[in-house]
Amino acid sequence: MRDRPCPQVLGIDEHFFSRQRGYATTLVDLKNHKVFDVVLGRTEASLGEYLRALPGREQVKIVVMDLSETYRRIVRRYFPNAQIVADRFHVVRLVNHHVLKVWQQQDPEGRKNRGLLSLMRRHQWNLSTAQQQRLQAYLDQHPVLKVLYHAKHQLMRLLLLKTLKVAHVRRYLPQLRRLIDQFADSPAASLARTLTSWLEPIVRMWRYRYSNGMTEGFHTKMEMMSRRAFGFRNFNNYRLRVLAHCGWDGVINRV
Repeated sequence: MRDRPCPQVLGIDEHFFSRQRGYATTLVDLKNHKVFDVVLGRTEASLGEYLRALPGREQVKIVVMDLSETYRRIVRRYFPNAQIVADRFHVVRLVNHHVLKVWQQQDPEGRKNRGLLSLMRRHQWNLSTAQQQRLQAYLDQHPVLKVLYHAKHQLMRLLLLKTLKVAHVRRYLPQLRRLIDQFADSPAASLARTLTSWLEPIVRMWRYRYSNGMTEGFHTKMEMMSRRAFGFRNFNNYRLRVLAHCGWDGVINRV
């Protein structure tokens, strides 16, 4: 039985383990920069027994995660006092994905242009004057895309805000709501629905500095370990190896 208390700031994400066993869930102590544990599975059915027996889960204050509905249900049930914070990288990627999808619908041929694709993906403020002029000339030919593009970058500026005070959050929140309403009346209505569903975790990104970038870094290390071992058949051996390299001060309890 594990006797380590659950960390107060937890990052949760999935990663691929093997073809036979499927995916595993990584729990990371984001405050102390360590892997707390690795558990086989990524559904409530596979994780429920482990989480019910997890000591200190009522003390978890923050859980950082991507926009996974499955993990959100799990966190709400097993970490009742935790606030869910959306991972900034995944929110930005979601916005880009929906905008590129609308672009594909509006102008399939233009979407195939790799030069335009590079310009559309990058932040507007990172483009040179010549690049902005080229992109603007293209968008002038497609009014729907032009409006969507400028709305996207207003949204990006808001999403990239960090460690704001409560007063600043209250000031920016109406702007965020107006942009979501603007997307709701556009071909990107599905993006608006997702942002509305995850509005509270997204707004909490402004208050807290935590993200799952550390978790993704651990996943890179774990992938390298698996490659060097030519894969693992026994999940417990894999878990012990991960905790030995990325986990807790040499004291590891077996399952």
